[in-house]
Amino acid sequence: MARQQRAIRTRRIFLQAAAEVFDEHGYDAATIAAILDRAGLTRGALYFHFTSKEELARGVLQEAVTSDGVTPQTFKLQEWVDMALLLAYRLPREPLLSASIRLSVDPRARGLFGTRWPDWIALGTEMLTEAKERGELLPHVDPEATSRLVVGAWTGVQLVTESMAEPPDLVAEISALFELILPNNAVPGVLARLDTSPHRAARIMEQQRAVAAS
Repeated sequence: MARQQRAIRTRRIFLQAAAEVFDEHGYDAATIAAILDRAGLTRGALYFHFTSKEELARGVLQEAVTSDGVTPQTFKLQEWVDMALLLAYRLPREPLLSASIRLSVDPRARGLFGTRWPDWIALGTEMLTEAKERGELLPHVDPEATSRLVVGAWTGVQLVTESMAEPPDLVAEISALFELILPNNAVPGVLARLDTSPHRAARIMEQQRAVAAS
């Protein structure tokens, strides 16, 4: 068991190191030597888990799609909003997430590995489908089309803010995005009770840390 735990930790160290290097330099400019230097481990340890830079990139992308941190709420729509806000909050703090975006928009990396956008769309579709079944969405709303458009809008907001000389807070931008989107999707009674505050993600993370420490 101890050996298995060490192997899991070692694999995670390499993924974190690769993510940092991919995020800082892009896929083409990243080298195994730079990743090893960042990880502080041996080449043999790396090749036990990953045989190439390509496998490392695939590993980083596989880690990207997650609803971690999203806790059950009264409304499924709130969970959908929380997922997007938490991702915006975590992105600048977690290289694995940030690198997955960079790999997804890099033409060469996208050609080699594809992207995880279809998986994000599928996850959103699942949540919105359940929300519609619960009567939280207006009758005209198509869960798949809405999820696809919001994933595209979220990604566009992130890329635009990142490119600005003085980038605005991404969580605040995503909060504003939902303020525009939700009135055309949520039934009025649910809309009035949804929390899209840009401070919500930080509060959720603080609550989770407090629970973990207790």
